[in-house]
Amino acid sequence: MSERIKLQLSAMAHGGPALGRYEGRVVFVPYGAPGDTVLVEIETSKRDWARARLLEVLTPSPDRVSPLCPHFGPRACGGCQWQHLNYEAQLRHKTAIVRDQLARLAGLDEVLVQPMQPVGEPWAYRNHVQLHVAPEGLGFISADDDQRVEPITTCPIMHPLLAQLYEQLDLEMEGLVQLALRAGVRTGQRMVIFETEDEEPFEVEVDVPVSCVLLRRDGLPITLVGWDYLEEVVADHRYKISAGSFFQVNTDGAEALVHTVSDMLAPQAHQHLLDLYAGVGLFTVPLSMRVAHVIAVEENLSAVLDAQENLRRAGASNVEVIQGDVAEVLRTQKGNAELAIADPPRAGCGAAVIEGLRAWDVERLVFVACDPATLARDARTLVECGYRLQEVRLLDLFPQTYHIESVALFVRGR
Repeated sequence: MSERIKLQLSAMAHGGPALGRYEGRVVFVPYGAPGDTVLVEIETSKRDWARARLLEVLTPSPDRVSPLCPHFGPRACGGCQWQHLNYEAQLRHKTAIVRDQLARLAGLDEVLVQPMQPVGEPWAYRNHVQLHVAPEGLGFISADDDQRVEPITTCPIMHPLLAQLYEQLDLEMEGLVQLALRAGVRTGQRMVIFETEDEEPFEVEVDVPVSCVLLRRDGLPITLVGWDYLEEVVADHRYKISAGSFFQVNTDGAEALVHTVSDMLAPQAHQHLLDLYAGVGLFTVPLSMRVAHVIAVEENLSAVLDAQENLRRAGASNVEVIQGDVAEVLRTQKGNAELAIADPPRAGCGAAVIEGLRAWDVERLVFVACDPATLARDARTLVECGYRLQEVRLLDLFPQTYHIESVALFVRGR
């Protein structure tokens, strides 16, 4: 029989669980809350740490609340992890996690990390969801088994445009592997993307206006209804976003990012800018109006084509868009840029990209990170390459989850 212990929880850890200490070891408890006294069962035991399953909350934390979603919990949907914490506590704990990761992984314990700021509403914000197929219907990957799908009837973080579409979507699911719903929150446009495992046609009925329904076979989009893209408006610019292109899942958050990046970068009209991992041009488009020249680098062809169209619409003639791996482009192409933005995927930039930034004589870098551990690791490398981490601002683009968006300013040589 596994060991059961009584535990006082004291903090939230990177990756979502709460933590407490027992006999000199850190014990991680998913779905716990700092201030809880809990009964747990040890599931994984190591010399310095353990992971435990929450059995009972003996004394609840003042920060603990009843989850809004009926599918939330350790044996249910894995999309949200923090619905049991009140929103003010979520913001507070996310700030503490970033400070802890920078101190422990990068040795940067005196950096100015601003408190996490809310963005828009803490519910009904997601403009993009990916649903998987289970025998009982569509759902999300479960919290306890990444091979199991938890069917859902409702999702309180789904934007109403998508919630309405999900409720009214009627389709024959034979051969369907995955289904994505996307919306342009400020345009009202909606998109349904189907991924199937065979070439057989299937029937779908949509009772609400949908801008595009796509069938993706072998990764290639086939238009069934409408167009293969939707549009969104951010910071007074209208963006084309194709089915294969990434865009922030929180539209208010995307706008907050644009304003925050621009403010921290402090561009001047004579300067040159590198926009790395540029996507559809979320930062490239508005900042092209404020600098002399921009080089935008993006590997995904769909996003590159969208960025070129978005720049054309904006009348920006001072931008060069390069398709390619960021590290390879920085290594093979020679140039100089006083300013840079890097918005890499979860894995971060890595040493090769950071060395490229130094070779390009970048003086001021704004780094957008969706993982605090990645931010800390890249920050350590940047500091070793002569940059100073001046400030970190936090924007809560993912309420009810443990995910954290950070915007960090690095300045060279001062």
